[in-house]
Amino acid sequence: MVLKKLLRFGKQLLRVKVVDCNSEESRLSRCLNTFDLVALGVGSTLGAGVYVLAGAVARENAGPAIVLSFLIAALASVLAGLCYAEFGARVPKTGSAYLYSYVTVGELWAFITGWNLILSYVIGTSSVARAWSATFDELIGKQIEHFCRQYMSMNAPGILAEYPDMFSVFIILTLTGLLAFGVKESAMVNKVFTCINILVLVFMVVSGLVKGTLKNWHLDPDEILNRTNSTLNATQPLASDEILGEGGFMPFGFTGVLSGAATCFYAFVGFDCIATTGEEVKNPQRAIPIGIVSSLLICFVAYFGVSAALTMMMPYYMLDKNSPLPVAFKYVGWEGATYAVAVGSLCALSTSLLGAMFPMPRVIWAMADDGLLFKFMTGISKRTKTPIHATITAGFASAVMAFLFDLKDLVDLMSIGTLLAYTLVAACVLVLRYQPEQFSQTYHIANSHEEMEMSETISTPSMGILPGIEERFSFKTLIFPDITEPSNLSGFTVNVCASLLGLLIFSFSLMAVLGGGALWSIVTLGVLFSMCVVVTFIIWRQPESKTKLSFKVPLLPFIPVVSMFVNVYLMMQLDQGTWIRFGIWMSIGLIIYFGYGIWHSTEAALAHSSMDEELNVYKPACSLNRDSVTPEKEAFLCNGSRVDEDGDL
Repeated sequence: MVLKKLLRFGKQLLRVKVVDCNSEESRLSRCLNTFDLVALGVGSTLGAGVYVLAGAVARENAGPAIVLSFLIAALASVLAGLCYAEFGARVPKTGSAYLYSYVTVGELWAFITGWNLILSYVIGTSSVARAWSATFDELIGKQIEHFCRQYMSMNAPGILAEYPDMFSVFIILTLTGLLAFGVKESAMVNKVFTCINILVLVFMVVSGLVKGTLKNWHLDPDEILNRTNSTLNATQPLASDEILGEGGFMPFGFTGVLSGAATCFYAFVGFDCIATTGEEVKNPQRAIPIGIVSSLLICFVAYFGVSAALTMMMPYYMLDKNSPLPVAFKYVGWEGATYAVAVGSLCALSTSLLGAMFPMPRVIWAMADDGLLFKFMTGISKRTKTPIHATITAGFASAVMAFLFDLKDLVDLMSIGTLLAYTLVAACVLVLRYQPEQFSQTYHIANSHEEMEMSETISTPSMGILPGIEERFSFKTLIFPDITEPSNLSGFTVNVCASLLGLLIFSFSLMAVLGGGALWSIVTLGVLFSMCVVVTFIIWRQPESKTKLSFKVPLLPFIPVVSMFVNVYLMMQLDQGTWIRFGIWMSIGLIIYFGYGIWHSTEAALAHSSMDEELNVYKPACSLNRDSVTPEKEAFLCNGSRVDEDGDL
């Protein structure tokens, strides 16, 4: 009895969502085109990362090698973006990575993914609002900061910010009203600000080539320490061994580059907002993949160029952490250009803020609509067809975070949540592409006459489905399968291998970061890497689904596996305090899921209602002659029961 209850509970956690992808019907307004999505992706990505984060990471983590940090972070994002693009073509519905996990690996993992996406979007909104406020404050002589420090100081070092940021709260509430007003109007504002942003970034890169010097990439710490500091800006700290590091292009070593990459990853997280627009795009199967890939390529070129220009214009140890670009122009003597850059950066931060706020209500709405979050968040405006209640809730949560917490702490916490979501999306692509095509058949009884209508819906097997009894496992079929189409056995093999691969990648990354250079650590890493290669080879040998999609991840299974590895490794680079805050956030989420979501899940209600209908209505049909019932309908009506050759149970 106890074992049955545990098995039933496990099935509840792994139940998958059934999505009808043939239906064009949407409760939201379909008004966005491909250009809108590219502008949304670029606008949401080119914001705080380039105007604020580049200065902080170059100064404290990577130095001029920040260009390599952005390259590594871009690689992780491109790999994740390809996986998102395939799912956007496969499941063009609202929900992004949350929905992708739900239709593939089950409800619990879907909730974890969605909960982490909410964390990423809330913190993304809060951090960009803080950056907007800091940039504007720089223009007016930091009067807001001086006033807040004097009259509103918060004495909680390491926990809260030094002072509450009232102006960032005002910004968030203003954009919340814009999003509630309508999707098309928000997209139009976003396109205007994005164009100004691109022009400012081009100006920044050209300026760096004109006024910058490669000498700033080869600084000698001894020479700087021996030089008098009388010529330095009084607002800048005096040079020291800690600030300078070892000098040169990579002053803090390759470890600093990787640590910077983990933080710079925050700069590329905007593209996934495109994946949340599935029910608001005119042609989602085509527009979503193009929007994701195009926006990532544009953003990588911009980040690489601007970070290179910034570190060429000004020594890395003198960069301003909050507003590096205006300070850099002052340093090279182009003080008049600081206002143009500041105005452009405000436009960029506005689009980034809009891009961070845009997907958050849609993920909250999707989770609430599925019953995993509280139902009051499912309200939709009749006039604008926007998720109005979820938008207000998201804006309020972001405003509280911006009011209380500092930028750097917010960024690291956001990175860990996003990296986990990207890892799960890559694993979902890996699992789904090797599964047999299964269509559940939904029957409806008409009021006037009992007429059965069948509609095809995507239903993928969860991680716990066992292979059919007619298939037999052997080493030969594992390495040399004699089938060309996925089967239950091959799909189950990939499920097991994907789970094992996730565990191996986690162990490898943890050992690589904490193990040091000891011989036993190197040997262990070699064994773990070899096992990863073997498991990946087994997955590669399994037959792949031939389903035609408008976009598919190339080089399967290698790109999803590399994406999982890079994401997990970057997660391990984040500090202990970030993991503690992440653990607190996850604990709150699991309390909500097990206290509310698992009991109010829409899929659970559908499963119970369909079971009751099968018992009360359809089960007598199992005694019908086999000639009048197709095998597929028979299997459905009998709830999977087998019948003998005479048609009896």
